[in-house]
Amino acid sequence: MLEKRRQELRGKYLKLGTGELVAACVFALVASTIVMPRLSGPGDHFALWSALIPLLVILVQAGVYWLLARGWVKRAPMPSNIAGAYRAFRVINPLLLAAGLAGLLAWRPDGTGATLLVLAIWAFGVVEYFNYFVIRLSYPVNQWFTRGGQRNVPQLVQDFTVDSTHR
Repeated sequence: MLEKRRQELRGKYLKLGTGELVAACVFALVASTIVMPRLSGPGDHFALWSALIPLLVILVQAGVYWLLARGWVKRAPMPSNIAGAYRAFRVINPLLLAAGLAGLLAWRPDGTGATLLVLAIWAFGVVEYFNYFVIRLSYPVNQWFTRGGQRNVPQLVQDFTVDSTHR
């Protein structure tokens, strides 16, 4: 029974991990091939990447977490070196988001549409940070109205806060 549940979670984590990594690649590809050519100049490009880099970093961290978690799910706690790295990411990511916002404001795009797009990208990075490191925000559609208002701790945070004495 436990092994069956473990295999189910491993499959789910594989989908989540690859999904986050593919999302990061798609964001980067769309930004560089579709959005950048439509922006008016280097300042606009800097603003775009200032907003996008924190999001990409968080998506890659999340994707790597889910793929690594396949190894310990239902078997052992998160390895201490990985837990330490993710505890550090929890502190570093808000600084990265703040730097991204500063860059976005310093190189604010000329047009209103471009400004709104860049702000939306940055805001999505903030949402992803909260979803992975503060409070779980994403649920399957059929559970959103029943679980969406709950203040659940994200799985990643549960994994890296396991008491080291239980290792």
